Amino acid sequence: MSSDFRDNEERHRFELDVEGSTAFVSYRKTPDTITLVHTVVPPELGGKGVGSRLARATLDAVRAQGRKLIVECEFIRGYMSKHPEDNDLLA
Repeated sequence: MSSDFRDNEERHRFELDVEGSTAFVSYRKTPDTITLVHTVVPPELGGKGVGSRLARATLDAVRAQGRKLIVECEFIRGYMSKHPEDNDLLA
């Protein structure tokens, strides 16, 4: 399964292309924080671990940008509850 992850700042979302479809996490940025608002995984990608791969890549991108994280998205909140090692990102 090939994939491509990017920060699409024009559309205010992190995107992961998989098998011709795009999963994404929408966000709002300030100079110091990023608020993760909503995650969308297309139905054809469901059950393949795409959401978890997107969440991992998103958290890594937030860390690389040096911002603190505000989580409004239920999916990301659930992912982080299973990965408390990322709680240092929280604002």
